[in-house]
Amino acid sequence: MPYSLAIFDLDGTLVDSFPWFLRTINDVADRFGFRRVADKDVEALRHASTREILSRLEVPVWKLPAIARYARRLKAEAAGEISLFAGVDTMLQTLAGNGVQLALVTSDNEANARQKLGGAAALFSHFDCAASVFGKPAKFRRVIRREGVEPGRVIAIGDEVRDIEAARAVGIACGAVSWGYAAPAALRALAPDHMFAQMEEIAGVVCRISLKA
Repeated sequence: MPYSLAIFDLDGTLVDSFPWFLRTINDVADRFGFRRVADKDVEALRHASTREILSRLEVPVWKLPAIARYARRLKAEAAGEISLFAGVDTMLQTLAGNGVQLALVTSDNEANARQKLGGAAALFSHFDCAASVFGKPAKFRRVIRREGVEPGRVIAIGDEVRDIEAARAVGIACGAVSWGYAAPAALRALAPDHMFAQMEEIAGVVCRISLKA
């Protein structure tokens, strides 16, 4: 059966924000007192889990809420530098046109998310934003409950290890994209239900159709 609800992550999944992140992370590190990221460290961090990243960078867990608020403000200021990945609009329109409900669960705030999505924001029936680093399971449950969909017909699509972990925590399918923050090998190691190498593949899996059909 096709999925009837697709829950998307934003940064690294629908929005190409990783270059902005790399330009910004050391300013955030200096402000909040954790380790700076050298160019040589980036690839290793892309293969690490979220908990491993926090440990390697010596990020004080108690500072995470303040770091997240600051990052959202910086994203709002850099809105013109961050764009959708190619093919996102077509993919989302195809899903919505085939009756798939769309939801967004992100660590960003709703205003930033809507601005980044542009006209595609109207395709989403639910926004659950400002997720904490490990807060996605609770938000997934809330979205599923509000949309009234059986968990077996729900898929969460993201670009990080924590997205896969969150989907499994609530008993829904997980799809991982290869073009985001985490290295594809790190995602494949967790054996997600679906691994997407191209944007066009998402509609084929979620709707059981092809964009070329």
